[in-house]
Amino acid sequence: MAALGALVKKAWSVRRFVVLLCAPLALLPVLLSLPPKEGRCLYVILLMALYWCTEALPLAVTALLPIVLFPFLGILPSNKVCPQYFLDTNFLFLSGLIMASAIEEWNLHRRIALRVLMLVGVQPARLILGMMLTTSFLSMWLSNTASTAMMLPIANAILKSLFGEKDTSKDMNRENEENQASLQQNKLYTVPTEMQFLASTEDKDLTEEKEVASDVLSDLKKEEEYKTNIWKGFLISIPYAASIGGTATLTGTAPNLILLGQLKSYFPECDVVNFGSWFMFAFPLMLIFLLLGWLWISILYGGINLRFAEQAIFFFFCMFAIMLFSRDPKFIPGWASLFAPGFISDAVTGITIVIILFFFPSQKPSFRWWFDLKAPNTETQPLLTWRKAQETVPWNIILLLGGGFAMAKGCEESGLSVWIGGRLHPLEGVPPPVAVILITIVIALFTEFASNTATIIIFLPVLAELAIRLKVNPLYLMIPGTIGCSYAFMLPVSTPPNSIAFSSGHLMVKDMARTGLLMNLMGVLLLSLAMNTWAKSIFQLGTFPAWANIHAENATSLLPAVENVTLSALNKI
Repeated sequence: MAALGALVKKAWSVRRFVVLLCAPLALLPVLLSLPPKEGRCLYVILLMALYWCTEALPLAVTALLPIVLFPFLGILPSNKVCPQYFLDTNFLFLSGLIMASAIEEWNLHRRIALRVLMLVGVQPARLILGMMLTTSFLSMWLSNTASTAMMLPIANAILKSLFGEKDTSKDMNRENEENQASLQQNKLYTVPTEMQFLASTEDKDLTEEKEVASDVLSDLKKEEEYKTNIWKGFLISIPYAASIGGTATLTGTAPNLILLGQLKSYFPECDVVNFGSWFMFAFPLMLIFLLLGWLWISILYGGINLRFAEQAIFFFFCMFAIMLFSRDPKFIPGWASLFAPGFISDAVTGITIVIILFFFPSQKPSFRWWFDLKAPNTETQPLLTWRKAQETVPWNIILLLGGGFAMAKGCEESGLSVWIGGRLHPLEGVPPPVAVILITIVIALFTEFASNTATIIIFLPVLAELAIRLKVNPLYLMIPGTIGCSYAFMLPVSTPPNSIAFSSGHLMVKDMARTGLLMNLMGVLLLSLAMNTWAKSIFQLGTFPAWANIHAENATSLLPAVENVTLSALNKI
């Protein structure tokens, strides 16, 4: 087995090496078949997409390629590429990651989970609901992967306390098999001829005993199947809830932040998407999907005093959420209106709160040394140390976001997005509601096999240009595309949370495929319902906004030049 594992690992390394070397050569025809600048930009994007999908390089390393390739290929100068890696959006996401580190450091997530489970009771369906609510809530603020990794040990502990270890059933089965063998042995026992009548009576009794034993075995088998299904339901509900919960806030999952960053890149005047407006749209959608998902999984698979540090983390966590919600909720003036317009953003809010974590004490401070010179003056540990933040914050995600923003900037500056928009004429006759469903289905299927971050980076520029061609609000297509990236439920490789749950050994691929198929379908339909009902009033989707009109006019002015370059290039060929 060890030799087989080493062979597979070696084969995978060879495959990565081949992709790393051959991909740049295989994509060279792109450079020759398109106008020079647009072709070079598309070449870089396809190369990054291929590296992301195959993981020939680490995701964060692939995200750094625009810094090298864009200047060398004449697409963008380095002074325009590098700032994309430290945008306002990146620091908003960083503040969420640091807050998550502080929550993990003092086990506030465990306290929340245990409290919710105490409220819902011990009935399996209620426990699954409690696990899904807790996981989705944590996933709103932490990464989906971290939320799943935190909740799975809690779920396993609960299952073991309810049903015991999985191996105990084997002992029971073995004991019953021995009983059945002893019954069969008793049945073969011979008696004298004059005892035939008594023997026949005993045979009847033994037959009845055998039937009783068979019934017991059948009941035990049904009970074992019930326990196995409950175990599967618990484990499969956690990664699904993490994926659903991450869609509720802008910082919950990377695609949401990429949408925000690319909106600012393509439509600088668009200010309708912020933390508060996104939450008003996505939170009801999350709750509905979570409830339906819980019903589907349930049908298919059958106060404590807080320590000082926990109290402090809980307080700052609440402040973090409240300040993000109330900065500019749109329906009423937010606290940001007290400052100069445009100076305060969600990133300023997040970084302000997390900076406090690095000096606020984790223990109740003592002031004895003010009055007693002999009292020990020991240093108090803060709520979060920089060493802990370095160890737990996934810094590669920041580079990944920057790579996406750099890619979007390259598409815009090179004219590739305009060129792509010019090739979308066949889709102009599609009704917008149908387009929403088709887009969500395509992206949900694509993200089953590729990283959701890579998927949304590739698709958002295309969706923006398609919306302009259809003369609909770009958010009408870009939002369902973004959320659709989180609806990957069918395969273990679809998301890291799915992989973590699958690695427990209690799930099979067919379990995830069977459950995830209907989950995907429900997600597509619910998202379409949300986009055509309450999202229209929140994001003003019924009109073609002025900020999109400006971009459309710029694209129209660039399009003839692009088409002329394209025609001249084709004539040369």
